[in-house]
Amino acid sequence: MHRQILRPAIAMIELIFAIVIMAIVLLSAPQLISTSTESGYVAVQQEAINEAASQVNMILGYSWDEENTNEIYLPSVLRVTNGDAGLKEIGTSGRRAGTPAQSYRSFYRADGADFNATAIGTDTGDTFNDDMDDFNNPIPRTLVLVESSGSDYIETNTTNITTTVRYGSDAPAGSTGPYSNLGGDTQISYSPDFDSAATPTTNIKFITVSLTSSSSLSELDKNITFNAFSANIGGYELEERVY
Repeated sequence: MHRQILRPAIAMIELIFAIVIMAIVLLSAPQLISTSTESGYVAVQQEAINEAASQVNMILGYSWDEENTNEIYLPSVLRVTNGDAGLKEIGTSGRRAGTPAQSYRSFYRADGADFNATAIGTDTGDTFNDDMDDFNNPIPRTLVLVESSGSDYIETNTTNITTTVRYGSDAPAGSTGPYSNLGGDTQISYSPDFDSAATPTTNIKFITVSLTSSSSLSELDKNITFNAFSANIGGYELEERVY
C-alpha cells in the first residue's frame, strides 16, 4: 500500500527538479549569448590590433632612409638639415661626440661617400618600398569589414588603418642634455612628442599606425594608435676575432 503511494510522489519531485533546472538554464541563455557576442567583438578588435602591431614592426625592419639601402655598404649616419646641434659631426672626425673612433657608426661610408637624409615619401624611380618613409600613407585603407547581411555576422563595421612616417624633434628633454655635453652627466633623456612634426630633416623618424572604426556598437567604435620612433645612427658590424 505504501509503495503504491510513494512511487508517484518520487516521480513528481523529480519532475519539479527537472523544471527548475530547465528554468535556470533558460534564464542564463541570454547572458551566455551576450558573452559569446562580446567575444566576437574582442576577436575583431584583436585581429585589427595584431595587424597594426605587425605593420609597425615591419616598418622598423626597413632601412632608415633611401640613402641607407645600398646593401654593398654598411649604412652610414646621414646628414640632416634641422637636427640637434649636439648630433652633428665633430670636426672632420666622421663621428658624433662620444662615439668611439673604432665604431662603425660614421658619417662616411666605407667608400668615403657621405649623404643627406631624404624627404618623406616614395623616392623617384622606386618601384617598391625599400625604406621606412616609403610606407607613409595618410590615406586610410580598409582593414576589416564585418557586414550584418546575414545571421553569421556581428554588425556593420569598417576598420581603417592609417600609416604615417614623419620627421620629429631630436632634441633631448629636460636638463640632462645636451648631447654634446661631455661633462659629469651620465644620462640623456629623450621624450618623443608624437603629436608634433619637425621640418625635414632630423635624426628621428616617427612612425604612427592608427586604427579607426565607426559602429553603432560601443564595443566596436574604437580609435587605437601605435607609435614608434627610429634614429639616424647608421649601421653596425660585429667585431671578428682573428685566430
